Amino acid sequence: MSRIFVAGGRGLVGSAIVRRLQADGVEPVVAGRDELDLLDQQAVDSWFAEHKIDQVYLAAAKVGGIHANDTYPAEFLRDNLVIQTNVIHSAWKNGVKKLLFLGSSCIYPRLAPQPMPEDCLLTGALEPTNEWYAIAKIAGIKLCQAYRKQYGFDAISIMPTNLYGPDDNFDLESSHVLPALVRKFHEASEAGAASVTIWGTGSPRREFLHVDDMADACVFLMNSYSSADLVNVGWGTDISILELAALIADVVGFDGKIDLDASKPDGTPRKLLDTSRLSALGWGPEISLRQGIDSTYDWYRKNYS
Repeated sequence: MSRIFVAGGRGLVGSAIVRRLQADGVEPVVAGRDELDLLDQQAVDSWFAEHKIDQVYLAAAKVGGIHANDTYPAEFLRDNLVIQTNVIHSAWKNGVKKLLFLGSSCIYPRLAPQPMPEDCLLTGALEPTNEWYAIAKIAGIKLCQAYRKQYGFDAISIMPTNLYGPDDNFDLESSHVLPALVRKFHEASEAGAASVTIWGTGSPRREFLHVDDMADACVFLMNSYSSADLVNVGWGTDISILELAALIADVVGFDGKIDLDASKPDGTPRKLLDTSRLSALGWGPEISLRQGIDSTYDWYRKNYS
């Protein structure tokens, strides 16, 4: 049986990939930060040399929402460049047979055509509120393509849409929009608050995919896809931020008012992925947004403090 390493295996995406592999009877290798510092090149190289890994799911990254990206631009660029470079290079150097790199839909231009096809990469300016993270992820894609071209390394890149689910980050200072709204509405409901304020105008449209669907797509592509061409992974439909807030309020049971703080940035006007390439390969999502938010909120109430 192949030895499979899930880098970032205790995060949102990584833990979902671990669950998905375990469902197939595979126990992947997971190394926490106390065991392996992915920012340490020598440590990463020595770890790969010791563990004889066959496949890598590269889900480790420094992630966050608009506020975190704007506050820590150097860290978002530097840390992600270092992590992905260390893992990709050491994987190739130590004989890994295949690597899957997880990018992000923010790699595409701010005013990309909607839905966004894979070939619109590098055709326009990035969204300023997350350009540091986007540039790092673009570099990761190009590094995979370069190692495939020069060394024949079977590295593939997939671009997920906005993800959510169990093990998400619900910290209001650094989380993405969906988990942040789950926490805001939960706390408002618990406190009996009359209203909840959300960032921006509420008009931007976003696509959301449950992380368990994402993990299933990762395993599917690891087992069936080999190309330098990146692949989008999403649901194929989107929703406005205000509509999302109303849906989450309904799930949580908050019946107060939703206020909009238009002084805060909206980010990209719309982010919807063209998933026709993945659909043609034979994969599609199964967890609806309402189902996913229900289960995520249930997990939050049981696990988060």
